[in-house]
Amino acid sequence: MKFITGLYIIFFTRIFNVSSSRVLELSDRFLEFSKDGMWFVKFYAPWCSHCRRMEPTWAHVAQALYNTPVKVAKVDCTRFTAVASHFHIRAYPTILFLKGSFQHEYTGDRVKEDLINYAMRMSQPAVQRISRGNSIEYLKESHPVFFGFIGKQEGLLWEMFTIHAEKYQPHSWFYAMTHEVIKHEIKVPNETAIFVYKDNEAFFFEVKDELLEDKNMLNNTLGKWITSERFGFFPKITRANINSLIDTEKYIVIVVVAENKLEEISQTERDFKDMVEGIIMKRKNELHSRFQFGWMGSPELANSIAMSELTVPHLLVLNSTTSHHHIPDDDPVLMTPEAISLFLDQIHNQQATVYGGNGWPVKLYRGFFEARTTLANMWHGNPVLTALIFGLPLGFLSLICYSVCCADILDAEDEDTPELHEKRD
Repeated sequence: MKFITGLYIIFFTRIFNVSSSRVLELSDRFLEFSKDGMWFVKFYAPWCSHCRRMEPTWAHVAQALYNTPVKVAKVDCTRFTAVASHFHIRAYPTILFLKGSFQHEYTGDRVKEDLINYAMRMSQPAVQRISRGNSIEYLKESHPVFFGFIGKQEGLLWEMFTIHAEKYQPHSWFYAMTHEVIKHEIKVPNETAIFVYKDNEAFFFEVKDELLEDKNMLNNTLGKWITSERFGFFPKITRANINSLIDTEKYIVIVVVAENKLEEISQTERDFKDMVEGIIMKRKNELHSRFQFGWMGSPELANSIAMSELTVPHLLVLNSTTSHHHIPDDDPVLMTPEAISLFLDQIHNQQATVYGGNGWPVKLYRGFFEARTTLANMWHGNPVLTALIFGLPLGFLSLICYSVCCADILDAEDEDTPELHEKRD
């Protein structure tokens, strides 16, 4: 028995190195077992600073998922190149969720809560069945946004719902339930319905007769609706999710504040943020089909959109279909809820001043602005390194130019020399 146990331990450690952390360290042998079970794997390189910063977060994720079917692991791609090549790893860190032959790259924010929720969601079926009424209360408390199907689980509408649930599973939760389960919680307009629940209210997908007669039209319409509704009314906007927000094809209303390292903001910024959120809650039924609200803790990202240095707090509205943006003429700090509501109505009615766009002059200026901003950030962060990076090439270029110019002068003097000798003779 001891001999068998010893063999098992040797075999186990050859697959991955066991350490005090809950994170499993994989080797090239992982390729033989990658399709067994569910794996949440970080592909990293030891020299990558982003990978090193993520190490404590990844350890917390592994601890949280320890008693679940999901195994949390990591691979050093500089040592085990066969694994990196097999999964086509091109950047570090890359995070993949593997379930049998299925694999999906995680592209969200690398924070513990988001990573854990993503792994738990991906470990479940794309559509989960709800059979008890009290489960709805749990869903409301645990999920900021979730989609639901009500009625008999058959027909074209159900087929399209399951297809999109599999497509959008990495981003949201999908459930199926009966009228009996939901009757005390949500008023259902039809025998069969699809809804999204967010911010304590359900919004239903409008099913028209012509949609049920055209599979492709229903597929496209439902896909666009899920894309536009899969965010809450006032999420945090980051570089990881801004492109997904743009896919909603709505006006993106952004409250710009500046978080410190502890993710805190000033009282003035908080008051402005709360004021805008109050407008959302008051007019959400009216605004949510046209506007997607959110707040941004990084002014640098907002400055990149506006191509100017915005003060904080500020209000920026991005037209996701044309890349134009709007900024209020008044100081946002001095604006009242009525003034902000009027500003949004002017945008919807195309009466507000328009900036930006996709024209070539705008693209050129955007490139210049981002280059200038990057250079300024590098200089403030490390002026010595910045001077070396840009000073050395400029110095070599100056020497080359000087050499070329001097060579021309010397050649000219050589050409003039015979003439001078002739005149002397």
